[in-house]
Amino acid sequence: MSSNKNALIRYKILDKCLSNKFKKYTLDDLINECSEALFEFEGKEAYISKRTIQADLQNMRSEKFGYEAPIEVYEKKYYRYSDPEYSIHNISVNENDLKTMNNAIQILKQFKDFSMFSEMNGVLQKLENSIHSVQEKSIIHLDKNDQLKGLEFIDILYQSILNKRVLNINYRSFSAKDFSSFTIHPQFLKEYNNRWFLFGVKEGKIINLALDRMQEIDVLEDEVYNDKKIDPDNFFREVIGVTVSERQRGRNIIFFVEKSNAPYVKTKPFHHSQVVVEEKEGGTVFKICVQINYELERLLLGFGDSLQIIQPEKLRLRMVHKLRKALKNYTL
Repeated sequence: MSSNKNALIRYKILDKCLSNKFKKYTLDDLINECSEALFEFEGKEAYISKRTIQADLQNMRSEKFGYEAPIEVYEKKYYRYSDPEYSIHNISVNENDLKTMNNAIQILKQFKDFSMFSEMNGVLQKLENSIHSVQEKSIIHLDKNDQLKGLEFIDILYQSILNKRVLNINYRSFSAKDFSSFTIHPQFLKEYNNRWFLFGVKEGKIINLALDRMQEIDVLEDEVYNDKKIDPDNFFREVIGVTVSERQRGRNIIFFVEKSNAPYVKTKPFHHSQVVVEEKEGGTVFKICVQINYELERLLLGFGDSLQIIQPEKLRLRMVHKLRKALKNYTL
């Protein structure tokens, strides 16, 4: 058992003893009570020193864990709470705590339309009632698309990943005319640009599927699950967006941003690898190390005439080609 869990058990037992109005507890009594409780939980003898219990009592007295327990020693050897109604499980909250809880509730309420959070609605209502929430509007607004299709699949996908279940998904990509059905071993979910994607293993390869392109999902109970144990942080380490190539490595992308837009790029980096290469009179030269994919191109093109690709040359020429095609849309 971890030391943290041991400590929680001791605090619980000490609280029970100190709240007892009908029995006197010496320090040795408290040690024995905690030892018996740990023996019950662990099934083996647990040595608890006098110094450990004294430290526990001091922690409960202090503000360290927010208890500030009114522990007193009377007749120079017995321990109890000076307030007979006190318990560490009945800690009051101050006005600032209520404001913090209220703000958290307002943020959580913005997820109410997601099916996976539907069971929280009753809990949130109870919390609002208990803290007498009177806030009429959200101060923090999270961007979400209420019309986005596929959110109804989040529950089954989440549970399938959690319980390692293989799925059969009826899916149609934007380029396909008809739906196709295939088997996938789901690994994790990712939200990007206000859309949800499932990453999974299909025929040994990692693919991603947009939830809004799914039509039907069935769980294949008899299929053996292939757990790739993918770490999403490492998987997306050299990527912007959701298009990941297992064969491509990150490339150094060097680009210039004119001075009116450079502060925006500095304060909101395109990628965690972003560094400033050079400060110029007309703007700033940046460098990022990422895979070249569709999302990167869209991000760069979004800055229009305020951004210029310096390297690599292949990406630079691709941007030129796309901008020339875009210009034709505005040729009178």
